[in-house]
Amino acid sequence: MSRIAVVTGGTRGIGAAIATALKDAGYKVIASYAGNDEAATNFKAQTGIEVMKWDVGDFGACETALKKIENDFGPVDILINNAGITRDAMFHKMTPENWNAVINTNLNSLFNMTRPVWEGMRERGFGRVVCISSINGQKGQMGQANYSAAKAGDIGFVKALAQEGAKKGITVNAVCPGYIGTEMVRAIPQDVLDKAILPHIPVGRLGEPEEIAKCVLFLVGDDAGFITGSTISANGGQYML
Repeated sequence: MSRIAVVTGGTRGIGAAIATALKDAGYKVIASYAGNDEAATNFKAQTGIEVMKWDVGDFGACETALKKIENDFGPVDILINNAGITRDAMFHKMTPENWNAVINTNLNSLFNMTRPVWEGMRERGFGRVVCISSINGQKGQMGQANYSAAKAGDIGFVKALAQEGAKKGITVNAVCPGYIGTEMVRAIPQDVLDKAILPHIPVGRLGEPEEIAKCVLFLVGDDAGFITGSTISANGGQYML
């Protein structure tokens, strides 16, 4: 039986690339999404990947959805915490609503999604959790105090939980993408890309969603069993630790 993989925010952008790569590698994949029904419907039609709609910021919704997945398909062995939003503003203009929305979706969701599957992974002696953080969780970014705080929190979550899962056969890792050529990034005016973004990327180009997916694919495989609590920085050399 194929291992069951859940990808949050899995019907668009980096999440869609991850979900597709996992399916192509033989995993049974369920992709979650929050709001764009049209994109989710198109993604399912194009890939054959199961899609389910729920709010990853709501613990009860996550618990219910994951229980349904287990009943319908089997226990979740692989969890990709990818869902994320931005609500950018300079801090002196940032509202509590924009702060809380980003923290809830980008950070609290890691607890909401991982907690319901954690005990099962421990009992089975196997699990793979990969959290998609960001270069801006490593270095910070002006106008993104909420986003950077959440993404830095993702890395702390990974480092702590990896220590708890290690003896139970569960690895927990993070991937920190830089500027990736998703629909959102490609909507940036070309002159802004050319003048303000690409000059800071040593390889001289945007990354591709499929390149992030390949990082994830490696981390969830059996060959990566000795890698846990780690962060893969996939940013074209823009920020080096």
